[in-house]
Amino acid sequence: MAGEPQADCLFCKIAAGEIPATIVRETDTTVAFRDIDPKAPTHVLVIPRAHYPDAASLAAGDPEASAAVLREAGEVAAQERVAGSGYRIVFNTGAGAGQTVFHAHAHVLGGRDLHRLV
Repeated sequence: MAGEPQADCLFCKIAAGEIPATIVRETDTTVAFRDIDPKAPTHVLVIPRAHYPDAASLAAGDPEASAAVLREAGEVAAQERVAGSGYRIVFNTGAGAGQTVFHAHAHVLGGRDLHRLV
């Protein structure tokens, strides 16, 4: 069921503290941690603690959690000192867009010129 933790979800396990990650911020509704395959000097994932398979289902199912993810993405950018120079927030939705973990998450990228993301 959407919103409920999923036993086989990597990000649900990270949010529950069952799998280690380099956590940079936590709130009651979100967890932010470093990506294990960074695409920029700053590459942090911000996830809702509630399980939704992608950004669209998160926004439809829990608009407040969706807003919390975006708010925390901005806080991560400020904490990582990339807010002033510019940063990118990316949601990949679906395998064709590069989503590999089907738990809604925002990528916060910064620390270099992001005109070309790859």
